[in-house]
Amino acid sequence: MAGERIKGNVDGCYAQDKKNSTIVLNELNWTAALDDVFKRNREEDPTLLWQVFGSATGLARYYPASPWVDKSRTPNKIDLYDVRRRPWYIQGAASPKDMLILVDASGSVSGLTLKLIRTSVIEMLETLSDDDFVNVVSFNNNAQNVSCFNHLVQANVRNKKKLKEAVYKISAKGITDYKKGFSYAFEQLLNHSVSRANCNKIIMLFTDGGEERAQEIFHKYNEDKKVRVFTFSVGQHNYDKGPIQWMACENKGYYYEIPSIGAIRINTQEYLDVLGRPMVLAGEQAKQVQWTNVYLDALNQLILGVMGVDVSLEDIKKLTPRFTLCPNGYYFAIDPNGYVLLHPNLQPKNPKSQEPVTLDFLDAELENDIKVEIRKKMIDGESGEKTFETLVKSQDERYIDKGNRTYTWTAVNGTDYSLALVLPSYSFYYIKAKIDEPITQARFSESLQPEDFDEAGYTFLAPREYCSDVKKSENNTEFLLNFYDFIDRNTPSSPSCNTDMVLRVLLDAGFTSELAQNHWSKLSLDGVVAQFVVTDGGITRVFPKRAGEDWLENAETYEISFYKRSLDNDNYIFTAPYYNKSGANSYESGIMVSKAVEIEVDGKLLKPAVVGIKIDANSWMHNFTKTTIKSLHVDCVILDDGGFLLMSNRDEYTQQIGRFFGEIDPGLMRNLINMSLYAFNKSYDYQSVCDPEEEPKQGAGLRSAYVPTIADILQLGWWASAAAWSILQQLFLSLTFPRFLEAADMEDDDFGAALPKTSCITEQTQYFFENNDKSFGGIVDCINCSRLYHAEKISNTNLVFIISDSQLLCRSCDPKPLMQAEKPGIL
Repeated sequence: MAGERIKGNVDGCYAQDKKNSTIVLNELNWTAALDDVFKRNREEDPTLLWQVFGSATGLARYYPASPWVDKSRTPNKIDLYDVRRRPWYIQGAASPKDMLILVDASGSVSGLTLKLIRTSVIEMLETLSDDDFVNVVSFNNNAQNVSCFNHLVQANVRNKKKLKEAVYKISAKGITDYKKGFSYAFEQLLNHSVSRANCNKIIMLFTDGGEERAQEIFHKYNEDKKVRVFTFSVGQHNYDKGPIQWMACENKGYYYEIPSIGAIRINTQEYLDVLGRPMVLAGEQAKQVQWTNVYLDALNQLILGVMGVDVSLEDIKKLTPRFTLCPNGYYFAIDPNGYVLLHPNLQPKNPKSQEPVTLDFLDAELENDIKVEIRKKMIDGESGEKTFETLVKSQDERYIDKGNRTYTWTAVNGTDYSLALVLPSYSFYYIKAKIDEPITQARFSESLQPEDFDEAGYTFLAPREYCSDVKKSENNTEFLLNFYDFIDRNTPSSPSCNTDMVLRVLLDAGFTSELAQNHWSKLSLDGVVAQFVVTDGGITRVFPKRAGEDWLENAETYEISFYKRSLDNDNYIFTAPYYNKSGANSYESGIMVSKAVEIEVDGKLLKPAVVGIKIDANSWMHNFTKTTIKSLHVDCVILDDGGFLLMSNRDEYTQQIGRFFGEIDPGLMRNLINMSLYAFNKSYDYQSVCDPEEEPKQGAGLRSAYVPTIADILQLGWWASAAAWSILQQLFLSLTFPRFLEAADMEDDDFGAALPKTSCITEQTQYFFENNDKSFGGIVDCINCSRLYHAEKISNTNLVFIISDSQLLCRSCDPKPLMQAEKPGIL
């Protein structure tokens, strides 16, 4: 039995009056035949998640049936769910629209009428989808845009939010001049120099009435009746309604009355029925599939309702070769509105919401002019390739790196989607392991056993689907044992296994074990608490074992921030724990120093792993203070490329290691930005959920000025001499892209991840070194004092050493902190 959901014109069901109860009973009766259709569809394609039917009167059927739960409902909140307001219904029930909402803002609409108009316009905006374009104009004796938009804009989440905020600010004054208002509206609708839907053209007039008909304006601009005019008489008054009724009837529109707030919701969506009629008359030509960013919608012949199905995103992900792209390589897909359907940054933070995800490609990445161009070409269905330098946000969202990326894109046959592959230069080729000898396979797999951790180091196995028969577990050691037991009883070529992935992880296990036993175990390093290696194949090995027991990084190597950053940088990357505002000594877990392993084979660049050490913070802090001046008159600090404090000669800074320096010494940090040592990038996260209890995304940690012996400790040369690495050219276009297209052609991708209306937009700011200059200097000028400073970047690292006159001696500088942490954004 399909699930049923009934919603009427008021808060409750249609059974509140005889007429509507008859309608709903009739609809329940004739739509019951859909149950058999839903069941047959599910039998033919088991991957279907949900099948939905929504009627024009508000009845909804869901298959399979499940208890109705409104997750946004509270004890004091009425359930106002209406299937006709769902994005998939709106897009499936009408053609794209260019809508100009014209608001009477004359003095006569003040008070309750103005409030009703504002609310009505807000509700009207909610009936628009991403396929539509809209603007709101107010008029009295003059006409003006209510917001910063001076032309029609796409009716996406961001633009509608700005328009709603502007509508609330409309004030009433002056006299009503319909001629001025309609002239301004027609001029915007006729402006073809901007993007628009170019299908239905509509003017929505909200007014309390008037005597003027503006006949000459309609004769001038709309003699052919290509623009429909819908008029709404708002409020309870005695004005003559004849003129605005005439406007609607003469311009192929409809006239509605909104006397009270209860009439707003139903009357602001009735126009969709009018726009749906031409689609009915079009007959077979109107039977088309509508693609939205969340649902796959099938248009019903009679526009009695809209039907749709949900398909799992995971089905497509399983068919894409993610683990041959390297951690910084990825694929993404966008729809005709530029919204991403597949993207590693498409990660809504509130999975319980029922609202669709609307994340633009330019918001999913750090925008630049080239990406704007790529987005346009993808929307236009073109194919192409472009290599350029771009800014890349780190996995933990604290840092920004510069990296070269090659974007290759093409349209997906039979859909409105476009698919792209993004690769850094070092991932054009990947390692394909060749371990033919069963004895070698067994020796490498044995290095994964926990009883070998004492000699070979604590080992983590990335939780990937190496073999479908390997039992998954939240406990990584248990998962590792399950993998070992399976491989011990089967071969990597088992039908349930991805042979290439299994051989690669065994190869990594063998070589990392040899590295630990033959090199790390022979070193005795003061101040170093751990040595580690992280590989592309999915192995993380930490030596000694006790250090691995405290390891907090993700077992999935492709999700480790320092690993991905090391691949994009030629320097030693220093990373430390997040700053803990509670004052706990989070830095005591240690300081990470990492560097990517680079191998060239026949001129082909590969970065198969990242090696590193973890340094004891206290001992390195002691060494730093010994080699710097410990004085009340001088401040010595080391910052990383994100502007986080790593070391200082002042004892009171010890508890602030990892904190953004702009919160500690705002005046000096602002000068470092003005002197172009640091640049910053502001971006907005449209997938956030604001929670005052959540810790801010900021922090970093201790780094050290001591670098010379690190290369020896990391044993980079050993990796370069490992002849057993074998490579296979990645079939960049001939295989990889066709596989993507096959996946997209085989599966109807529909993605139901959620971004609730109550989710907030947060502002993020990341800092990074602006250029390659090494030395900087200047003066921090305050009201009655100044501070001299000098900064020097430390070679082959992501660090900068700064010496300055003490902050204690110049307290008159601007004390307002310069914040880096994520915070609610204002657009």
